[in-house]
Amino acid sequence: MKNDIPQNPSSQEIQIEKPADLPGKKASINRRKFVGVMATSALAFTIVPRHVLGGKKYVAPSDKITLAYIGVGTQGIRELLPLLGNPRIQVTAVCDPNKEAIGYKDWAKDWLRNEIRKTIKQADWNPGGDNSIPGGRDNGKSIVDTFYANVHPELKLKGCNAYADVRELLEKEKNLDAVKIMTPDHLHGIIAMAALKRGKHILIHKPLSNRLIEGKKLIGMARGSKTITHLIPWDSNGSMEAVMNWINAGAIGTLTEVHNWTNRPVWPQYPTIPEDTPPIPNGLDWDLWLGPEAYRPYHPNYTNMVFRGWYDFGGGSMADMGHYSLWTVFMALQLEAPTIIEPNLSHVCGMHDPVPYQIRNNFSFPMASSVRFKYPAKGSRPAVDLCWYDGGMRPPIPEELMRDNKELPAEGMMFVGDKGKILAGFNVQNPQIISGTKMEAKGDTNTGSNNQVEKTTAALDLFVDAIKSGKQYPGNFSEAEHITEAINLYAAALRSGRLLKYDAENLKITNVPEANAYLDREYRAGWNPATI
Repeated sequence: MKNDIPQNPSSQEIQIEKPADLPGKKASINRRKFVGVMATSALAFTIVPRHVLGGKKYVAPSDKITLAYIGVGTQGIRELLPLLGNPRIQVTAVCDPNKEAIGYKDWAKDWLRNEIRKTIKQADWNPGGDNSIPGGRDNGKSIVDTFYANVHPELKLKGCNAYADVRELLEKEKNLDAVKIMTPDHLHGIIAMAALKRGKHILIHKPLSNRLIEGKKLIGMARGSKTITHLIPWDSNGSMEAVMNWINAGAIGTLTEVHNWTNRPVWPQYPTIPEDTPPIPNGLDWDLWLGPEAYRPYHPNYTNMVFRGWYDFGGGSMADMGHYSLWTVFMALQLEAPTIIEPNLSHVCGMHDPVPYQIRNNFSFPMASSVRFKYPAKGSRPAVDLCWYDGGMRPPIPEELMRDNKELPAEGMMFVGDKGKILAGFNVQNPQIISGTKMEAKGDTNTGSNNQVEKTTAALDLFVDAIKSGKQYPGNFSEAEHITEAINLYAAALRSGRLLKYDAENLKITNVPEANAYLDREYRAGWNPATI
């Protein structure tokens, strides 16, 4: 289902930190140390005894985590391939409402097919369908079954099961330990809640939900459950350690603003609702694809990589990329709920000859936008503004750069204080003080790998270890509450086109009551989280 964008290379660090000048003790976890400790503890009671019985790297079937893979679009397959190589996980089922590889889009024509061939060790594998881009549950089942048959024939595994309807999967797969959810955004929350009800451990791609109320309900369910949950973009978060050391030391004075900008969208976003009604592709259950959302005629402009541009199906550029850049910022600065969300957005005009008009659009994200969130003071941290930019929009070029005839990069982050500025890469990598008190960088500056698939793969053992120990680990749903709140308020503000005042305690917008409709969804019959 999901068609996503690979990330660029980054570090192997994970940070959970609180500024030293705020209440509470600072906690910093180095991912290399964390992986080492967790892996060592897991080996003590899982893999090491089995080495004696079955040889090096052997994991007995009883020690494997059985996992259902939900959503087998291009990004789903991209992340399925390395997951299959983890000997502690066995994929026992795949699920997607699309049966055949028809109509998929990707960021390169043959790359994914060639990666599949290498992974499953079958040089002539083809996706079938329209014989273009891989995707769909038939491809998912073929990849899983062929991998285990060709790469691990000694396991003598029976074929994995394939489902169109996730509800049927969860009903029939009684011995399932975990799920990985790689669907379009509008299905994330409802599927995760259904899995939690059944005690299934969850890996899920961003966002947790593209509706604020649904996301809050999911997080509440996760807090009350013993299941292990993990939101995948945490694995690619940057480190705030060096930046926080500078801020706490007064290098830029009092922090007042954080700016983060992306070059997304890099997919088409449509300013009008499709009027034509092309036939539904063979093998696609359109009703299942829509899931909880209101029925509308099928159109390819809703599906695959472009779903993220529609308010009903996606979360926009901030949901797509902000989890990678800002989650660690939220935790370091203890940003919780904003009080004001101020949108600025592009618009599109049409022509009713001979008169032009502005298209009223509350169904798709704008081509470009900026949104300012105002966060109140917390403890000794003063109030701070967080400003997000997409579609080519960026902050004004700082005078410090302008003097040297420099410009801001296409993507980046900037921390502004009353006495100086810190400029960094999009994921807070390679920070530098461009004005203020110059200081040496102390702590992680996040200069390593930022490849999302690589880092997600490296983090799989942490997921397995957490399941076996019963202890949550960094990146669980509870830690994602405030970034989830922000990305959904971003969408609501853009959709309404109005400055919003937000009452976090009651989960309500107080000054534009009609905008509250954008914080929740009306569930179609059969998809209400109370009954699914």
